[in-house]
Amino acid sequence: MYTNRIGSAAKVESSSASAEKNRNGTISSQNQDSNLKTLLEFKKALLEEQKSGEKIIEGLNKKIEDTKKQIDEGRIQLEDLRVKLKDINEQKDLHLSKFTELKNTLVDARNQMRSLDEKTTPVGAKIRKERLNTTHLTRALDQIERDIQTRKLSKDEERKLVLKSKQIATKLHTMKIMYKKEDKYRQISSEYETLKTTMNKIFDGKAELGEKIGRLKTDLDALLNLRESLYEDRRKNIRGVREAEAKLEMVDTQLNAIEFKKSRAHAAEYRFRRQRSHGRHDERYEAIQERNKRNKENQERWNILKEAAVRKMSSGEKLSFEEMKLIFGDDSD
Repeated sequence: MYTNRIGSAAKVESSSASAEKNRNGTISSQNQDSNLKTLLEFKKALLEEQKSGEKIIEGLNKKIEDTKKQIDEGRIQLEDLRVKLKDINEQKDLHLSKFTELKNTLVDARNQMRSLDEKTTPVGAKIRKERLNTTHLTRALDQIERDIQTRKLSKDEERKLVLKSKQIATKLHTMKIMYKKEDKYRQISSEYETLKTTMNKIFDGKAELGEKIGRLKTDLDALLNLRESLYEDRRKNIRGVREAEAKLEMVDTQLNAIEFKKSRAHAAEYRFRRQRSHGRHDERYEAIQERNKRNKENQERWNILKEAAVRKMSSGEKLSFEEMKLIFGDDSD
């Protein structure tokens, strides 16, 4: 009778232990399922983030290459413009000395004409108007010379003709000097105007090249700044992709740990059933119950901390390493 009561009590205790174990196993399984779901969702988000970051980096690489190509082309154009500017400066230096010399010669010729005008005025002004009459005056002088030599003249008539001849000869000489100086002045003036036109073209070309070089430098500075900005954006996205990769490795590690734990739990359950079927669930069983009790208490504390960390992650706040371990770590720790 007493023996039967002991057997019944043992059976009740065994049944209670088995029920408690089942409840603990159910809670642990639910926690694992919740953790697994969170990890899978987070992994999906990380994969999307990684894919998006890689696509952005690809686009940035294309923009960087296009910008570098524009910079190279701009530098080639800038070098060509500088070569042209060097050539035009050499032309300017080559013509400038001649232009200055010609300008000084023109000023001297103008001054000589003014000096001659001052000496012959008003005769000089009158002679300038009679330039087209030099042929007529030459013929008149020749005729006077012939009259003096061939005609029979009185002394008074001869004296008058000789005086007139001297006057005409003087006038012709003065006119020839003025005409010569005027011709030289016009020649120099024509050369000066031609060279002045050339110099103006040179200076206009130099100014135009200077403006082009200035604009091109401004464009190149903008492209260089753009390239640096693109480099910085690419560095940021590369860091983001690498962080996502690191998190993915952590998530995969935790997923593997969960899978391993499930496998280990199945193996333990199998061993427990074998032991139970052979009636060997004495001290080992009690140890398992005590451990399950501690695990349950630890699990409850872990769940509270995990829920706080999940809420923090959902609000977009930055997580510490310990908080990351709470969300993605093995709940058996």
